[in-house]
Amino acid sequence: MASNRSSSTVVGEMQSRLDRVRRQLSSTSTRHLLQGPLLKRSDTLRKWNERWVILDPATGKIEYKVNRSDKDVRGVVVFDSTSTVTLSPTNFHGLAKYDGCCFYIGTPQKKEYFLCAETPSAARAWVSTLHATQLVLQAHKEAVNSLGENGPAKLGTVATVVAVANATAIEATKEVEAAMKISLRAALGSTTHKLTKGQLDDLTIMMETLRVKDDELHQLLQDIRARDSTINEIADKLQETAEAAETAASAARSIDEERRFFTLELERLKQDHEKQVEASLLRLRESEEKAKLLVEERDRLLTERDSALQEAQMWRSELGKARGNAVILEAAVVRAEEKARVSAADADIRIKEAMNRLESATKEKEDLLALVDALQSQIQRSAVHNSIRLTSVSIQSEVSRNRILLEPA
Repeated sequence: MASNRSSSTVVGEMQSRLDRVRRQLSSTSTRHLLQGPLLKRSDTLRKWNERWVILDPATGKIEYKVNRSDKDVRGVVVFDSTSTVTLSPTNFHGLAKYDGCCFYIGTPQKKEYFLCAETPSAARAWVSTLHATQLVLQAHKEAVNSLGENGPAKLGTVATVVAVANATAIEATKEVEAAMKISLRAALGSTTHKLTKGQLDDLTIMMETLRVKDDELHQLLQDIRARDSTINEIADKLQETAEAAETAASAARSIDEERRFFTLELERLKQDHEKQVEASLLRLRESEEKAKLLVEERDRLLTERDSALQEAQMWRSELGKARGNAVILEAAVVRAEEKARVSAADADIRIKEAMNRLESATKEKEDLLALVDALQSQIQRSAVHNSIRLTSVSIQSEVSRNRILLEPA
């Protein structure tokens, strides 16, 4: 728990240092590295307008105004290290005096800018300064992105590139000032030529010349002050960059300590993982043995199931046969019942006939008994013993005959 808390504290401090370095590297400059007059072609009317252009190397932003003394910015050109900046061999303007003075800027937003300087050397100075600014932006981007890996080296690269860009800007400023002087002389010569044609006196010409020179000196003084301020600011930036390098170095050391700690932790986790893998392999072998036993048990159960199915099929066939026999027996029972009904009907008829015969025999018997009684009375009344015997014999014979008749019934 204590090691986790200390590591989280170190990580928090390292993160705060990295954020501080990023803020220092990403901070924009309020001064301008290079400024001067340029002709800019309009996007809509294709018309060339004179603009006072100001380059900010820290952000890769170009601002332009209508006049130098204007406070409001007329427009902004944003470019980065991937933008296209090239000196054009084609004279976009068309006038012969601008041959070799035109250059082109293509931004990541797919927007194109066509610009012209006063002289070819001024155009080359602008292009070289823009290229140096692109290198500064690229170095800043790489320093911010790889701060946690190799902070001091990247920040040293930023300082070197800024110094080179500063030197390039100083040389470019000289070229731009020279171009401004050439333009001013041309304007002054044109004014003097016009005044000569108007037959003005020498005092007027001298006063106009002094006024122009005074404006030129005042402008040069402002440029020198702005350049000194820019140099001082770049020195401050270099100091901040050095401090950022020291902070990044300490952050790198903290990162290295964290890396060693995490390496040890990784080794421990690796050993634990190997132990877990061995235990898992052991459990896997046990599971394979259990699976083999289960497969054998499954095969045995499948065999028993097949035999049970065969036996069930046999019993189904036997049941079918039994059902057939039952149908046959039911038919035989029906036939036997029919025969029994017929026999019962015949028996009833015979019983009725026998009863009728019995009734008739009973009547005949009663008649015979009455006759016997009459004969006996006659015999008793008869006096002759022989007659009685004969009568008795005849009666006995008659009774025998009647018995014979009654026996079949």
